[in-house]
This record gives sequence, C-alpha cells and structure tokens, in this order.
Amino acid sequence: MSTNTEDTPDNPSPATFGKPWPEFNDGLTYRDLVRSPDSGLTLIDFYSIKHQSSAPLLGWLQRIENGQITVNGTVITDPKTVLRIGSELVYHRHPSKEPYAPHLLEVLFEDDHLIALNKPSGLQVLPGGQFQQRTVLTQLQWHMKNQESCPVPVHRLGRGTSGILLCAKTKLAKTKLAALFAEKTSQVVGNRKVNNEVNKVVKMSKIYRALVCGIINDDEIVIEEPIGTLKYPGVAKGLYVASSSGKPALSRVHVLKRDVKNNHTVVQVLRFKDVEIQSGRPHQIRIHLSFIGHPLLGDPLYVNGGIPKCCAPETVDETFAEDGGYKKPANPVPGDCGYYLHAHQLILCHPITNELCKITAPLPPVFLANESSESTNQE
Repeated sequence: MSTNTEDTPDNPSPATFGKPWPEFNDGLTYRDLVRSPDSGLTLIDFYSIKHQSSAPLLGWLQRIENGQITVNGTVITDPKTVLRIGSELVYHRHPSKEPYAPHLLEVLFEDDHLIALNKPSGLQVLPGGQFQQRTVLTQLQWHMKNQESCPVPVHRLGRGTSGILLCAKTKLAKTKLAALFAEKTSQVVGNRKVNNEVNKVVKMSKIYRALVCGIINDDEIVIEEPIGTLKYPGVAKGLYVASSSGKPALSRVHVLKRDVKNNHTVVQVLRFKDVEIQSGRPHQIRIHLSFIGHPLLGDPLYVNGGIPKCCAPETVDETFAEDGGYKKPANPVPGDCGYYLHAHQLILCHPITNELCKITAPLPPVFLANESSESTNQE
C-alpha cells in the first residue's frame, strides 16, 4: 500500500514536518487526588513515597519549600502539612533546558486512520526522563494542532533506534493496533509447532537492519533467550536483560554482509506477527544480539551475554539535580544512543481496511555505506 521508491514526478519526495525546539520547555504540571489510604499523610511523606522514582526525599523537600506544590489551589510550603481525603495536589515543574534532539520527521505513509513516520535516531517517542517536550508526540501535537485529535504512537521504538514508527489517528485504529501489538507478545509459547493453516496468516512482520560487532559465521540464527529484568541504577522499573527466568522472546537474524576488514556484520532481524514468532520485549534486538556475542556496534549499554556493560550495586543516593530530581546516572542507561539499529520495513494487515500495507523507511547513510562497499559475505 505504501513503499519508498525513487523520486519522480509521480512519486515526489516524502513530506517532512517538525518545528525547531525552544531553548526551554514549557514546564509541566502533575496532578494527584488524595484518596482514603493516603489521608493523614504529610505532604512530604506523600510525595517521597508515592513519587519516589521522580526525586529523592531531599529533592521533594526542596520543591515544596520552593512553592512548587499547591493543595486545593493554595501554595503550601510546609512539608509537614497533613493531607485530607479528596484534596487535589498539583506539582508545578519549572521550565528547563533539555538535551539536544533532532526535530524533523518524515511521513512514510498516511491515510485517514494511520500515519507512519521515519523517526531519526536521538529523538524520544514519548515524554520521560530528561525529555519532556523534545519528543515525537510533541511534534505530532504541534503539527496536528488544528485537527480534532492528535495521532498517538502505538508501539515502542528506542531513542537511539531510527526508522518506522506507526501512529494511530483515530480511537478505533488505536484500539485495533494496540491489540495487534499486544497479541504479538502474549502468544509466545515454548512449543513452536503451529497449525499450518494458522501459520499462513501473517498479521504483521517487522524487519530491522543492525550493524553488529564481530563476524557472524552462520547465515541465519534463531535466538530464543528469555528476557527479564534486574535492578539497575537510573532505571526505576529495572533493566531488561537476557535471563533464563525471564519471559519468552524470539528473534530471527539473517546475515546480509560480513565486513572482515572492519570486523563487523550487517544483519537483518525479523520479528514476525504470527503464532510462530511472537515476541517484542523492550530492547530485544540489542539484548539478543549481544547475548550471542555480537552486540550492536556502538551500543553503550549491552555487552556479550545480553547484560549491561557495568552494573554498580544499587545504593541510596540522596543527592539531587538543580530541579530536585535525580542526577543523570553515571552508568549507561537504555536511552543512551550510539548504536546502529534501524526499523526498515513494516508489513501489516491494515486494521480498518484489511488491505496489506508495506511501509519502508530509507536506510540511514551508515547502512548505505556498508552495503555499497565491497562485500565479504560468503554465500
């Protein structure tokens, strides 16, 4: 239904949009309603317990004393103020500078229900951490500000990963796409024998390109290492890693080129949306390739074995940044960039029209350079 082709009068260059980021973001407000179990807590206890992942106790104390929190519309600077059921709390986060992020997005496909974007590496999809405004979602909101509803991303794509990001423009499309992506991970099974008739129906396949360290000798590898989490500084819900006690995950890797001179391999990774291959864990490709001893070239986090490069013991750190939040972790975190991973193609059954859609994101220069140079791939 859509694919990138050579630029001709009949096939004009894809549309792009995006506004340059302002120096400071707009600041944010976070609302809470005091419910029965929390009635009687002090203001500092409420925030330091309920929102421990946002800031340490001393950071919340600073925010309260700076007048950044209101209770029922009144600024409260006494951290020992006792809260009552039904009270509305609002934390006002001051405008701040965010790290650099690209702002231009290329439209690969669009109809009344869907929009597929080519996300550049370095741009976060949704607000979080240091990036509250500099996200794909913000650019979509700015771009669609005069329309009834704003498209929303329906799947993950790491900040350092480039390529196809699928977004829903209607509630119905969002519901059906969310179910499609959720079904992918829920149907991973240990027994991979499937009914032939069912196996013919491929609802979605995602094809990635990756540049990995070392030379992969086999032309095709199927990786079935489970993925779990471990406690890790700077990652509140735990870091995803290769773990025998984790949840099932499966990736199929095809070697496209072996560059012996530079000691790296270009691979294509397939994640099918059918019963046989049904996984989509966070950072799965990075974890799986590093698990087999071939981490992504430039990956600051994952090393051989599918584990983090460094994992200092988690300690209680009461120091905080200027805004009261936690300081940027010293160790690498999942959002750090530097690796080469590109969501190249997406083939899916359109959730509304049932037509087969093929969407392609052009390869970034690093992949084009590796494909155009002399290949040492052995057939």
